[in-house]
Amino acid sequence: MTYKVTTTIDFSYGHRLLNYEGECRHLHGHNGRVEVDIQTPETDYRGMVVDFSDVKDIVKTWIDENLDHRMILHRDDPLVAVLSELGEAHYVIDCNPTAENLAAHIHEMTSSDQLRIDEIRLWETANSYATYRADTNGHQS
Repeated sequence: MTYKVTTTIDFSYGHRLLNYEGECRHLHGHNGRVEVDIQTPETDYRGMVVDFSDVKDIVKTWIDENLDHRMILHRDDPLVAVLSELGEAHYVIDCNPTAENLAAHIHEMTSSDQLRIDEIRLWETANSYATYRADTNGHQS
């Protein structure tokens, strides 16, 4: 028997992909949705897997402070220096800011012993999402 809860968090962001020949090589934006799954074999003393507000306090706060309304770029993107010089909001990661990599990054930055996230789904559009799932111990796979 397994219990599972899911919380959704909406945010807006922009990005572009390096070393990519399609349209996504250009700056563009998304209204993204993150789904956070947490599961346990049993509920706690309250009858909960986790309090939904605890998930939002951790994950939504981190997304709001770091990704929401930011241009997310690879550390090697030449636009990082330009946006920094202009004082424009941006967030830098060590890999291409694909939906797959962003889902893994959100997991890495928000999952902990306090909040053991099993899976992150990042909906980049209404029709397309990427999933990052932790191993069975709640750690990154």
